[in-house]
Amino acid sequence: MTIAPERPAATAERAVPVGERRRATTLLRATDVYALLGAAAAALSITWLLFARLLPFSGTVGFLAVAYGLFLALYALLVSFDENGPAVRDRLAAVVVQCLGLVMVVALGFVVVFTLWEGRKALPHLNFFTQDMAEAGPLDPLSAGGILHAILGTLEQITIALALTVPTGMVCAVFLNEVPGRFARFVRTVVEAMTALPSIVAGLFVYATVILALGFDRSGLAASLALAVMMLPIIIRAADVVIRLVPGTLREASYALGTSRWRTVWHVVLPTARSGLTTSVILGTARGIGETSPVLLTAGFTAEINGDPLSGPQVSLPLATFEFVKSPEPTMIARGFGTAAVLMALVLVLFVVARVIGGRGPGRLTRRQEHRRVQASRRDAERFAARSGRAAPRDTPMDTRSE
Repeated sequence: MTIAPERPAATAERAVPVGERRRATTLLRATDVYALLGAAAAALSITWLLFARLLPFSGTVGFLAVAYGLFLALYALLVSFDENGPAVRDRLAAVVVQCLGLVMVVALGFVVVFTLWEGRKALPHLNFFTQDMAEAGPLDPLSAGGILHAILGTLEQITIALALTVPTGMVCAVFLNEVPGRFARFVRTVVEAMTALPSIVAGLFVYATVILALGFDRSGLAASLALAVMMLPIIIRAADVVIRLVPGTLREASYALGTSRWRTVWHVVLPTARSGLTTSVILGTARGIGETSPVLLTAGFTAEINGDPLSGPQVSLPLATFEFVKSPEPTMIARGFGTAAVLMALVLVLFVVARVIGGRGPGRLTRRQEHRRVQASRRDAERFAARSGRAAPRDTPMDTRSE
């Protein structure tokens, strides 16, 4: 008889590993708010005491830097009373990231508010949007002259540039993703290098080739070509990244149905990446619409309305802003800030249009898209029902004979 050896009671004596306590990272508690406010108040108080009473320090930048450093240290100290090391580091990193985001929002808001405030004298005048500067000088009041010539020039130049860059950029992005190879890698390298191309280089290139070598005059078309050189690599780069993010399972499902590569691109890849492609176009447009030096080199400057982009100088909103603020007269400076405000509003409209056209995000459809999908499903159901109804009479005689 074999007696099994007794197992040592190691299970009871073995130390049970204690797991980390799960932390709710998205839950905002009252203690978090108290720690944040207390650290901020204490940091400001200590910094004021150092700068005003104890040390010979001065300056707003130094005050803010010291206060922020003390705030982080005090906040980490307060959080450490209730949390462990990883939680303290997470809270500290979250505060740093949120502070950086707040700084960016404040800086952007300051630029917008300052521009609108400085241009408040010119914007209320209706003639500012309906007249040009052909009959208005630097000493004329704001009730005379406007920026209609700059608005028209900007719209024409950016429209021509988009007509050149959107199809070219989309085709190039599709080529980079669907036709891999050495040449595609070379093109991608060139595109990535051109995204950092200075705007003055693009203007000089078009000026040397189109105006000097080919003998064309300065015009809105030449400015559009220079803007297209600036916009094209950005559109290609952004569209390339977006198309690369399309799931490969969608392509495989389309191929499994017998669809060709290019029909898959047209009916599957591009509709899936529509929101990102629209964003890429808007990014390129925002880059081109704010350029000044290429327009100055290729289109020149004029105070009159020129609706013909093929001949004669044509001004844009950034170039008009540059020319206005160079003048020492307060009225011209007000016109310059008003022009900058109009340019910002135009860019904002473009971004809103991009959001509307691009949809609400991946997997989310607008009401119109949902309605179209329901209608398409109904038509498919009716078509399938009609086909099954036509097939039923042909099956009946065969069933009868078989019986």
